[in-house]
Amino acid sequence: MTASYEDRMLRVLDYIHDNPRGDLSLDALADVAAMSRFHWHRVFHGMTGETAAQAVRRIRLHRAACRLVQTEQSVAEIAAQAGYDTPQSFSRAFRDGFGMTPTRFRSRGDLTAPLLKPDKGSRPMFPVEIETLPAMRLAVLPHTGPYMEVGRVFEQVITLATSRNLWPHATGMLGLYYDDPNAVPAAELRSHAGLSLGPDAPIASPLEEIALPSRSYGVLTFKGPYAGLRAAYDHLYGAWLPSSGREPAHQPTLEIYLNAPQDTAPDDLLTKICVPLKAETRAKEPA
Repeated sequence: MTASYEDRMLRVLDYIHDNPRGDLSLDALADVAAMSRFHWHRVFHGMTGETAAQAVRRIRLHRAACRLVQTEQSVAEIAAQAGYDTPQSFSRAFRDGFGMTPTRFRSRGDLTAPLLKPDKGSRPMFPVEIETLPAMRLAVLPHTGPYMEVGRVFEQVITLATSRNLWPHATGMLGLYYDDPNAVPAAELRSHAGLSLGPDAPIASPLEEIALPSRSYGVLTFKGPYAGLRAAYDHLYGAWLPSSGREPAHQPTLEIYLNAPQDTAPDDLLTKICVPLKAETRAKEPA
């Protein structure tokens, strides 16, 4: 299965190479990868060490650098072929990537690797288990903005749960996360903060009800402050998922909070990061 994920990432990179002026949006590249848009970019970033935007920029600049040295085309023509709207925007990107203007690079006459380097480095390893979680009935509030600011929405949920005496019906606090912060601007990140409730608990406005079916999840239990969750996500999506033999389902990532910062030291916080998985398909027996 690792090879399958590698093939998808290579297919996306090939597509970017072949279509520098085409639609290279996250949704378009998710279609090329044949993967849910909820998850594919985390896999891409985890496996390559680059965001899709960094990969697009690196590939476009490499193509442009080759043409600057190997052809007589004008800088404006090369900029257009590389997918830049104007020579000015191309020159700015080229200077950021190569440390010099396109004209100076051409006059120098050689190819130097861009300064855009994947941020691979060493990554911590985390244990991951496949768990079947029961169906859940959620009472949530929406949040749009940086994920690290979702705490204030959780506080609103806690206040509503307390005022409505929902705690006797609650089975846990959790969050749903729909976007990859490596790919989506912080101000546009979408999430829901809430708690799971029993079937008889009333859910009234402003709380919204979301039903999650029982399914299998890849579950990583992270211990430590929420600021460290990014490394756990990188391992879960970049290392574990490609080697797991499983496909992510078209549902958002779920975080389950086993304790709370209100009464727990940051180093002792426990968070379950849960990636929903498609059901396994059984191979047909030979006739």
